[in-house]
Amino acid sequence: MRSRRDFLKLAALFSAAGALPLLQACGRQVVQNPAAPLRIGYLPITDATPLLVAHGQGLFAKHGVEVAKPVLFRSWASLVEAFLSGQVNLIHLLSPMSIWARYGSASPIKVVMWNHMAGSALTVAPDIDNVSALAGKTVAIPFWYSIHNVVVQKILRENGLRVVEKNPQAGEVRLSVMAPSDMVAALANRAIAGFIVAEPFNAVAESKGVGKVLRFSGDVWRDHACCVTLMQEHDINQRPEWVQSVVTALVEAQAFAAQHRADTALMLSKQGSHKYTPHEEKVLQKVLAPTPDAWARYSASGVIRHPEWGQSRIDFQPYPYPSYTEKLVEMLKQTHIAGVNRFLDALDPVQVAQDLVDDRFVKQAVIQGGHQAVFKLNGWTRTETIVV
Repeated sequence: MRSRRDFLKLAALFSAAGALPLLQACGRQVVQNPAAPLRIGYLPITDATPLLVAHGQGLFAKHGVEVAKPVLFRSWASLVEAFLSGQVNLIHLLSPMSIWARYGSASPIKVVMWNHMAGSALTVAPDIDNVSALAGKTVAIPFWYSIHNVVVQKILRENGLRVVEKNPQAGEVRLSVMAPSDMVAALANRAIAGFIVAEPFNAVAESKGVGKVLRFSGDVWRDHACCVTLMQEHDINQRPEWVQSVVTALVEAQAFAAQHRADTALMLSKQGSHKYTPHEEKVLQKVLAPTPDAWARYSASGVIRHPEWGQSRIDFQPYPYPSYTEKLVEMLKQTHIAGVNRFLDALDPVQVAQDLVDDRFVKQAVIQGGHQAVFKLNGWTRTETIVV
C-alpha cells in the first residue's frame, strides 16, 4: 500500500497540473535566491554513492561550491516533490523516471550525468533455481518506471512468461511495486517469490540466508545506467559555471568510488562518520568490494552468463551515452507499465537523448580531470548490448 500511494503521488506530480504549483514555488525560490547553495536529496541506497562521496570527501568545497548536509528521503515521491519545488537542487533518480518527469509533466529538469552502472539484481527464494520457476508467482519491483522493471520483463519475455498485475496463472508472473526496504522481509515470509532492486537489498537477502541472486541486471544489459543525476534547467542556463563545478566534483567522486571501494563502503555505512545510510558496512562491502572468490562463484554457478563482459556488481562511469537513452525509450515502449503512459508513444528516442541529457559538463570534467582511463572511456559513442 505504501508503494502504491507513492506511485499514485508521483503520477499526480508528473502531470502538467500536478507539477505546476511545485514549479511555481521553485521559480519563486530562484528569484529570491538565485545563488542558492547546493542542496542534495537522496534515498539511502547505493544509487546515491557519488552524491554522498562528493560530500563526504569535501569535493564540493574543493571546487568552491557551498553545500548543505545531504537530506535523506524515504520515497521517490517525496524526493521528486522536494526537487520540483526547489527544496533540493541535486538528486539521483531512476533513469526511466527522468523520462517520465520530463515528458509526462514537461518538468524543466536535465540529466547531467550517470550516477552509476549496474548495481541491481534479481533475487529469488532459495528453492527457485531458474526463471521458469517464477511462473504463477509474484516478483516485486521498486517502481514501474525503473530499469529493474525493464530488465526483469525482458528476462521474463525471453523465458516465455507473461506479466500480469494480479492473480498469476500458468505461464504468468505477477509484478508488484514494493518499497525496497520491505522486499527482504516479504521474501523471507514468502509473500513474494523474488524481487529485482538496487543494492544493497540483494546483498542483505543473501546475508540473511532468505534469498539468492538469480541474475545481475548488468549481466543482461551490459554497463547499463540505473540512476542518473538531475539538476534544474534554470541552474544550467543561469549559472553554468556553478553547474560545472558541481559536476566536476561528482565525477571526481565517481573516480574515488571506483578506485577506493572498501573506503566507499565504510563511508556510506552506518558505521561511517556521516551515517549516510542505515546499512551495515559488511553488507556494502559485498556490493562495492566483493572478494574475487565470491565473484567467481557467481560465474561458476551460472548466475553470471557473460563473464567476458567483465562486469562489477556495481560500477561507476559518469558519461551518459546517447545510445543508452535511445535504447531505454525503445525498451520502455515494449514494457508493461501501470497507469497512464500514452506520452511514451509520441517519444522519438533520438530526440529524447538530445533533449533530456546535457552532457557538456560531464565531458569537460572527464577530459580536464584525465579520467578516461579510470572509467574505461574510449570515445563518446557505443553500441548497446542486451543479452538474456
